[in-house]
Amino acid sequence: MRMGILFLKLAALYFLVGVGMGIAMEIMQDHRLAGAHAHINLIGWASMALFGVIYVLFPNAGDTVLAKLHFWLYNISLPFFMLGLCFLLVGNTSFMFLLTIFPNILVLSVVFFVINVFRNVKLGNINSFIQKGD
Repeated sequence: MRMGILFLKLAALYFLVGVGMGIAMEIMQDHRLAGAHAHINLIGWASMALFGVIYVLFPNAGDTVLAKLHFWLYNISLPFFMLGLCFLLVGNTSFMFLLTIFPNILVLSVVFFVINVFRNVKLGNINSFIQKGD
């Protein structure tokens, strides 16, 4: 369950960053970073919150090496990916290496998540979770 809680907490931080970016872009009337804003809200907030919920509901999946690899690779790659995207969106191509390395690491972490889900998310796991809540 620990991985699930960590994903949920970081998702909340990305939600704050995404909302803050949206408000800042609107105040400045400069929407060049809209793509990064959308990515932060989708792969930072929404996706990470869903990962967290899945790992909380299916603690067997959250307690695996795959979950730990997923967590660390995702959370190391996402900020660098977004930084590279922000530079690109404002016209600075000096940091393109960030966009050649870190999105690929993020995708690898998602592959680990998918493998983990197929291996460890089972109906019996959710039923035992629900019964514990009674």
